[in-house]
Amino acid sequence: MSYTALRKMQEKNRELFSHDVGPVQPERHYDTIDHGLKAMALKFLHTRCEGLGFDADMGAKEKDGSYKGTSLLPDQIPYNMQMDINRLCLERELEKFIDSGVAEDAYTIYYCYLEMFFGHYGKSKKMVELLSEFESNGSSLLMKHRDHYSHSVYVFALGLAIYESNVSYRRAFKRFYGFDPDDENEEEDHAAACCFLEYWGLTSLFHDIGYPFELPFEQVLSYFEVGGKERGKGSLYIAYNDLNMITQLGDEAKARFTELYGRDFNTTEELFAFGVTEKLGKVYDFTEEYMTAKIHDKPVRPDSFGYFMDHAYFSAARLYREIENSIGVNRINEKHVDALTAILLHNSLFKFAISFYKDKEKHKEPLRMEVHPLAYMLMLCDELQCWDRTAYGRNSRTELHPMAADFDFKNNAVHAVYYYDKEEQEKIDDFKVKYRKWEDDGEKGKAPRLKAYSDMAEKEQRFTTDIEKIVDTTDIPLTVIPNTRAADRKSKHTYLSDSNFLHLYDFAVALNARYSYQGKEKDVATADLEKEFEDLSLEYQLSNINQAKNFARYLNALNCFYTDRPVDYDMIASFTEEQVRAIAPMEHGRWIKEHINMGWISGDLYETAPLPEDMIKRYGDEKTARKALREQLRMHKLAMDGDPDDAEIFAHYEALPYEEKIKDFEPFNSMLKLIKKFDGLRIYRLD
Repeated sequence: MSYTALRKMQEKNRELFSHDVGPVQPERHYDTIDHGLKAMALKFLHTRCEGLGFDADMGAKEKDGSYKGTSLLPDQIPYNMQMDINRLCLERELEKFIDSGVAEDAYTIYYCYLEMFFGHYGKSKKMVELLSEFESNGSSLLMKHRDHYSHSVYVFALGLAIYESNVSYRRAFKRFYGFDPDDENEEEDHAAACCFLEYWGLTSLFHDIGYPFELPFEQVLSYFEVGGKERGKGSLYIAYNDLNMITQLGDEAKARFTELYGRDFNTTEELFAFGVTEKLGKVYDFTEEYMTAKIHDKPVRPDSFGYFMDHAYFSAARLYREIENSIGVNRINEKHVDALTAILLHNSLFKFAISFYKDKEKHKEPLRMEVHPLAYMLMLCDELQCWDRTAYGRNSRTELHPMAADFDFKNNAVHAVYYYDKEEQEKIDDFKVKYRKWEDDGEKGKAPRLKAYSDMAEKEQRFTTDIEKIVDTTDIPLTVIPNTRAADRKSKHTYLSDSNFLHLYDFAVALNARYSYQGKEKDVATADLEKEFEDLSLEYQLSNINQAKNFARYLNALNCFYTDRPVDYDMIASFTEEQVRAIAPMEHGRWIKEHINMGWISGDLYETAPLPEDMIKRYGDEKTARKALREQLRMHKLAMDGDPDDAEIFAHYEALPYEEKIKDFEPFNSMLKLIKKFDGLRIYRLD
């Protein structure tokens, strides 16, 4: 009974209508005996996070039946039921991402997280979207660079899987944050898991948002490295000054941190130095003054760090501002600061200024999970996540990196098999010959390398041993095996349509408004369209976003595409009825599968059952009450039950009345007009 509010609503509906009704318990989309990445991450969300976001006070206010939760409209369902549906949204979107690995599916994980924990995606959307756009457009100028957008969502999933599967980490996290470490205490176990999800999500999903500050630095150095010069003394580099605008704390923030820590801070640098020293200072024998100086020098003296700019510094500083602006200073707590210091530590600060993991004389012990659980998990998962990352840099595109990975987390261990493209077998064989010759010649000079394959395949096991130097794997034993297999190049389902995520959001907003503004498209402001979209529940927002994502496939079938780039093709001003009829069955199939996955059932009880008088009175009229009942039953007359295949779904569509099949004809053309209100995105015809 992991979705308890849904079950409670179902029990109430059974009392009212005297036979089996919804909402039903969502099915678990994982094999209970599987210990892989997807199974463990989904099990964590489905089972361990029971009660996520529940509000007991809100539940008490609803005892008279006046619900406070939003579905299609406000006040249609119990508040805690909305929280259960939000968690189910995250579970289903994470499943989609792990299956696909595409950036568009990573986008909806960010969307879910921000809606669930920040309360408003719109305030933070530029932070999310610009990282991906900056990276994809600017990174090709670098020598070495790979994706950090989908990478961060994989890191997020890895952390969930490790928490779910590893009892030692769970206990360490619980003890650190004051929870009962015994898993048998179910209430505490659920509370700890919900806490981990919130602050691990903050740590993992945003740990690389500072890359737009590192990329220009690397671009300047890459200009000189093209000629074969190594960075170092004499290199031309950029540094950042006048950082007060992102580091200075306002009076309200100063007061809040004085309240939390009992001392004054003027900047985030001072706050972070305190946070790092408080946890790691005694273990690694450094002072707060030392840490303050190291943090301060990160952006202004990159020459003192081997001529590297640390994106982690900017990730932490930028994320602090986002937290402050989104949830408000007075809601910031110590766990937020822990997430920020975990991000600050993950790239180079811990490795080169604290543990000196590559210095044989100064090297100190790897980080233990009980010292800083969030930093520990981030450094472990950040290193493990090296597969399925788009290569942008010139050298990165020619290097051999793993394209896929299989994980087994049973027995509190991590067993990973990283797969390389079988078409690159010639490179692998050549490396093996050179490596054997190097061994036969007495291992003189540097060993041959084929990054990243050689780091996993050579006897030194650089990949594994480097991780073991960074984090203590005593309680999470790590085994890594490289292998090859044929690449599945069609698994990403890529189409000609292309747009940045800002326009994906705009597309969804226009789709949502297409029924309401037919013939009035010129008169409505985009701010009003966005407000209507934001008033929807997360489930309905995601439904529009996922429909927008699927439009690439729909348009492909019409020999059309959308883009935000200027192209020399004919723009589509309206769809023909024939084109809409081609799109309609595909959209119906998406809608059917979406509703099955989200636990909706088929039926029309909400239209036919006698309604209690108090329900009609509460909603003002019978029509509004029946709409609310549909959401409370999670029942729809056009939905399907079970697990229908594509042929059965198409037959279901064909059986619909003509007016139902063609109902989107005018709304889709209204959507085309509404899209034009947002800059850039247009639909074109290939012929």
